[in-house]
Amino acid sequence: MSFSAIVSATLKCLMKFYNLTDDDLPKSIQPNFILDVEKEELFITAGLQDRVVQVYEGLIYMDFSRSIMEEQGYGNYIHMDMSCAPPFWLAYLRDPSDSGLIHNNVRQRWLNGDPEVIEAMTIFAELTDKAKTAIEEKNWNELAELMNRNLSLRRSIFTDACLGSGNLKMIEIAQQHGCAVKLPGSGGAVIGLCFDPQKLIELKKSYQEAGFVFCSIVPYCPENRGTTDEAPVSKG
Repeated sequence: MSFSAIVSATLKCLMKFYNLTDDDLPKSIQPNFILDVEKEELFITAGLQDRVVQVYEGLIYMDFSRSIMEEQGYGNYIHMDMSCAPPFWLAYLRDPSDSGLIHNNVRQRWLNGDPEVIEAMTIFAELTDKAKTAIEEKNWNELAELMNRNLSLRRSIFTDACLGSGNLKMIEIAQQHGCAVKLPGSGGAVIGLCFDPQKLIELKKSYQEAGFVFCSIVPYCPENRGTTDEAPVSKG
């Protein structure tokens, strides 16, 4: 379990213990609170994405446009129809590394105004918007291509040396089997698409023989989800 998941679970327990509801601490700012705890108490460098998913649960589209973040202090978070989720698979290291090590350099380059990083983040946002449309339309070929483009861009910014041998090996195995693949977080796991049942069996075997854990993803759907959060939704 990641540090953010532990902090998120602790917050939920404390809110329940003290009879606090989302009216007392709105969901929209809970991820910010969790991230602040990690930064100030645990000295972890990270972003909001994991915390948003842990708070809202389910399939979430996140818009962190600068204008939105500056205006309200948090992003716009939209629940998507879980039935739109494709048959993802996940492979991960049995002993994952600390993701913060991968975040540090790129974050500093962003703060320094590095044009390469700024351009990459703009493209990441564009790929995300296109992926949202592809998922809603169940255009899996388009989604697979967008995943591969995301990975290629990520490798160019973070560098293979930063990603580490374990992540690179998992990527290599997926590509050897012709599967779309990307990093779902900072490191320690890869997520991919495979629509051929026989190829999926071979893929699983390859990962397990290489010492990785492999599983098909079973989407979790929160019971009381809405279309959007309590904040107004506007694509900036």
